[in-house]
Amino acid sequence: MKRLLAKLFPERHPLRLLYHKIMGVTAAVINGFPGNKMIVIGVTGTKGKSTTVNFITNILNTAGCRVGMTSTINFQILNRRWVNDTKKSTQSPFVLQKLLKEMVRAGCKYAVLEVTSHAIDQSRIFGINFDVAVVTNIAPEHIEYHGNFNSYVATKAELFKKVSRGRKKFGVPKVLIANADDEYFSYFDQFVADRKITYGLKTATVYAENVEKHPEGSHYIMHVPNNSMPIDLKIPGSFNVYNSLAATAVCMSLQIPLSVIKRGLDESSSIAGRFEHVRCGQKYSVIVDYAHTPESLEGLLKLYKSLTSGKLILVFGATGGGRDKSKRPKMGAIAHEIADYVIVTDDDPYEEDEWQIIDQVSQSIPRKEGKNFWKIPDRREAIRLALTMADDNDCVVVAGKGSEEVIKLRGKTIKWNDKKVITELLEREVEVKLDSGAWEKRENVCKVS
Repeated sequence: MKRLLAKLFPERHPLRLLYHKIMGVTAAVINGFPGNKMIVIGVTGTKGKSTTVNFITNILNTAGCRVGMTSTINFQILNRRWVNDTKKSTQSPFVLQKLLKEMVRAGCKYAVLEVTSHAIDQSRIFGINFDVAVVTNIAPEHIEYHGNFNSYVATKAELFKKVSRGRKKFGVPKVLIANADDEYFSYFDQFVADRKITYGLKTATVYAENVEKHPEGSHYIMHVPNNSMPIDLKIPGSFNVYNSLAATAVCMSLQIPLSVIKRGLDESSSIAGRFEHVRCGQKYSVIVDYAHTPESLEGLLKLYKSLTSGKLILVFGATGGGRDKSKRPKMGAIAHEIADYVIVTDDDPYEEDEWQIIDQVSQSIPRKEGKNFWKIPDRREAIRLALTMADDNDCVVVAGKGSEEVIKLRGKTIKWNDKKVITELLEREVEVKLDSGAWEKRENVCKVS
């Protein structure tokens, strides 16, 4: 039925949306509306959703709470945490409701869910009674699916509307949390709730000042009403400062003590595929990150450009499968402007021609191919070239897939993980000291002293 509708009608045709609605209702009914039996926190926005979900979960774990979580990169039920290899940020309604039911059976008090615009539009979250909603930020994304930017923003705001109009659980307030520095803050601020909390780097309920950026993270002073505290965040970038502030606002609304919030943030190690350092003894930095939009790629490159004394070498691509094609040349222009060496490769072409995607990204890179710019569809070979070129104090950034476990290519699902591939390449090829005392360079990949 689903495949037939997909062939006959566009993605947002009323009949396809009706089909999704029926599936959402059925899944909720079959599983007994498990969201009614927990405090449910939904995190939406364009960037930072997975990181914010993980920050919230880590703080609640530190507080000794019983927590379940779903995000683009991982799942958790109590002490069990595993990788999300489904290529979906928000699962189908049947999978999602089943996970929520398992959380209830395990005795979870809290469920922390990443919520995408597709999930909202396709009724995947139907029947989930959210108590807290968070928006991280808003930027153009999935425009081809939604038709225009205004539709995209309005769809995101549906999560706030669900909380605002949702049935209250006994003793549980409805809470809305928004980024006061975001351009679209006022749009989300229109919704009413029992409590509304803002966060940001300027004027907000929860805000940060004296932000110090370091290659391994950030140090800042976090201010909350009638209190402040120093935070040592182990993930770099001002955007992750925002994510940590959003998580703080959520946990404050849940009455988690500030000392526990601080400890939860301080102890949050790097999140898989988000500004993740790959260390195998090499004398240069290798970073894996999920950046797959112009805004996130620009933020990632500017950060590591400022932290790198040598060359900045970038490996990246753009996603196929009906994603917004207009962002491809924009990402190419950003790469050209910031990175010293640029290698354009596959991301997830899906059914699209991979060379066509690469050419669309490359059309705004006015460099001579073969000098400081290459087009290599094979992602492994693209990464190998980047590692081979890297010298001491350089930084290799591999962007687009983060911790994803597969590549979607021409109808096939190929097992893949950027970090694992990089580790294999770095550990396989090293410098070897000969009997003469000289050093022989083996493919110049991992320079180990």
